[in-house]
Amino acid sequence: MGALFKVHNKLGPSYQEKYYQRTISAELQNQAIPFIREKEIILGYGNLGIGSYYLDFVIDNKIALEIKTVPFLKDEFVRQLLAYLVSANLKLGIIANFRTQKLTYKRIVNPKVVI
Repeated sequence: MGALFKVHNKLGPSYQEKYYQRTISAELQNQAIPFIREKEIILGYGNLGIGSYYLDFVIDNKIALEIKTVPFLKDEFVRQLLAYLVSANLKLGIIANFRTQKLTYKRIVNPKVVI
C-alpha cells in the first residue's frame, strides 16, 4: 500500500490510469516486489469459461490490484473484482482510486480462499 500512496503523492489526482499504472510498475520494481502486469484471467461459471479479463496487477501471486481514475468507487467495481478474485483464486483485491485529492481504496477479500 505504501507504493500506492507514494505514487499518488508524487503525481496527484489529474492523470489517466495508464500513467499511474506505469508509475506503480516502476515503484514495485524499485521496491523489489514481485508482480505481473496485465495478467489475463479466465472468468468462469462452473466448469465453463465465459470470458476473460486482464487484471491491472497481480502482486506476489496473491493480490489483485485494479487502478481507477473516477470521481468515486462504485459498488459495481467491488462486485467485478470479487468475481475476478474467485476466478483467479487470489486472496485479496484492492481497488485504488487516484482521481480524488486523497487516495481512496477498497480491500476485497476472496471468501473462497483462506488467508
